[in-house]
Amino acid sequence: MVSPVTVVKSEGPKLVPFFKATCVYFVLWLPTSSPSWFSALIKCLPIFCLWVFLLAHGFSFLGASSNARKILAGLIFSALGDAFLIWQEQGYFVHGLLMFAITHILYSAAFGMKPINVSAGLVITAVSSLSYMLLYPYLSGPFTYLVAVYIALIGFMGWRAVAGLQLANDLWTWTKLCACLGAVLFMVSDLTIAVNKFCFPVPHSRAIIMATYYAAQMLISLSAVECQDAVMARKRS
Repeated sequence: MVSPVTVVKSEGPKLVPFFKATCVYFVLWLPTSSPSWFSALIKCLPIFCLWVFLLAHGFSFLGASSNARKILAGLIFSALGDAFLIWQEQGYFVHGLLMFAITHILYSAAFGMKPINVSAGLVITAVSSLSYMLLYPYLSGPFTYLVAVYIALIGFMGWRAVAGLQLANDLWTWTKLCACLGAVLFMVSDLTIAVNKFCFPVPHSRAIIMATYYAAQMLISLSAVECQDAVMARKRS
């Protein structure tokens, strides 16, 4: 397993643009009441930097790793979702929901179906069911089933990320830990969005949503680097 020090030395410099872009977003803190293409650019900029982060590992790496390509595709749909949500009050919330639904499908495919880890699946199912039960009384019209489908998709993505960790068997890597933490933070971010939009105002909701969201996307992007570690290990052997 690659040591954390090696990870920081290798991947840290490639993530500097992401951290700078995230700081720009929080420093500018553009009002959501007046959406514009500039505010969409500032919101999407950290995700663009994660595109660059994966591309910085080389096209040969992306060509050899289908998981990395799926995560990159997920980041592209995430940026589209972010842009749509800038104009959610103008009727584009469902469009953003669709983009992120596709993102979760791509991330689930990247994390894979092995190991199954039934216990992790049961825990995520319970959390997802409780989340929908909390939201259901406040939902109406098409959101009654759209939110249900979305929760199922993000819950499935969370299950596949958590299932790969296997801490008890010591069958884990830092990248699997990143995938797990990233998926959990993504679920926290989206649940905060849903509660704030459909149920009641959440104090400091925007800060909570964006901080957990950006952290989630960074960690999920880092999880793709495992493939490169494996390739390098095979070359050394």
